[in-house]
Amino acid sequence: MTARDLTASGDDPVVIVGMAVEAPGGIDTPENYWALLSEQREALGPFPTDRGWSLRELFAGSRREGFKQIHDLGGFLSAAAEFDPEFFGISPREAVAMDPQQRVALRLAWRALENSGINPDDLAGHDAGCYVGASALEYGPALTEFSHHSGHLITGTSLGVISGRIAYTLDLAGPAVTVDTSCSSALSAVHLAVQALRSGDCDLALAGGVCVMGSPGYFVEFSKQHALSDDGHCRPYSAHASGTVWAEGAGIFVLQRRSRAVREGRDILADVRASCLNSDGRSVGLTAPSERAQIRLFSRAIAQAGVSPEDVGMVEGHGTGTRLGDRTELHALAATYGAARPGRGPLLGSVKSNIGHTQAAAGALGLAKVLVAAERATIPPTLHADEPSREIDWDSTGLRVAHKLTPWPAHNGERVGAVSAFGMSGTNTHIVVSVPDRPREAK
Repeated sequence: MTARDLTASGDDPVVIVGMAVEAPGGIDTPENYWALLSEQREALGPFPTDRGWSLRELFAGSRREGFKQIHDLGGFLSAAAEFDPEFFGISPREAVAMDPQQRVALRLAWRALENSGINPDDLAGHDAGCYVGASALEYGPALTEFSHHSGHLITGTSLGVISGRIAYTLDLAGPAVTVDTSCSSALSAVHLAVQALRSGDCDLALAGGVCVMGSPGYFVEFSKQHALSDDGHCRPYSAHASGTVWAEGAGIFVLQRRSRAVREGRDILADVRASCLNSDGRSVGLTAPSERAQIRLFSRAIAQAGVSPEDVGMVEGHGTGTRLGDRTELHALAATYGAARPGRGPLLGSVKSNIGHTQAAAGALGLAKVLVAAERATIPPTLHADEPSREIDWDSTGLRVAHKLTPWPAHNGERVGAVSAFGMSGTNTHIVVSVPDRPREAK
């Protein structure tokens, strides 16, 4: 049987063999990401004062009629400006002109490969792909401005160059694709990488997402839409959810087919059991979620993964803390994962309660949460949800929000978890992974 036959028959699944994360609160490794989650900490903090943002005008402007007050709280990467251009063969002038999303993504791609035990230099010329989810977030001067950085601004601020920069630096010969489906970008990128590996477009893939805000513009836009949290805290699936809180973060994963990973002696973090993507189509509004689309997505993923709802121990939801978004998602989960017997449904959570909504990177941070939780056989709690939403009958669905550190027992030698990401573009992604039950070894 050939490698392509194995892929087509499903006997050679795609697996995750490495990852790297950065999140608010100084988080820069999977280990201290887990510490943040298990210690039930919230990593939100004041707006950064070193980015040249007019914060006084920002907060004062949100008090105008028709806007919702912007609180001095968000999730920001403390190391967003830290970058060693010489290490990557980039001049300091070009580095400053680069959107920090390029810098963070490049840094994490390198770390993810090291985490997987792969020497990045060994990939030169190989059919390795790179799929990165990102959105344009207003970094740098306009192209029409004559500045010291002119000449580097097109490549420095182009979304397409985020993945291209990684491919160029590492000399990867596979596909290099930047994906923008708004808040589902990172998980959409992982989905495309899985499909590329299954089809043979590449034999290894870097995939994930990045978000670093070049301006506080998203806060202003959501202030006008009255979709920001009342008090600057994100409360997913809570009866007191009042809006979201914007944040920054990044996550990159290394994916291979199982046969190659085993042949090369990789530590397999998870099997990708299902990877599904669809669109809302026409809903009640361009940016409004669709319960019908989410039900179709979840049902297809459960079937593709070959599991039943009670086999899934944890669902890391999109959970933005907005009333409409959470209500729609909860109804869709109740109709699918809630089909389990009462008390047997998965524990539901959202890392946005810890770090805020990391926008294009949200799905990557959600997937990383599932992986670190499964490795430690423990589901971390979702903050601010002690009184869960009244939008569904929790007792009859079997769904529960994780309120405390909860043991995650293995089932048939593995732990099965799922993660969702929904974009205001209407693009929805849902991925199901299984993590083998084994003693945890420090890397």
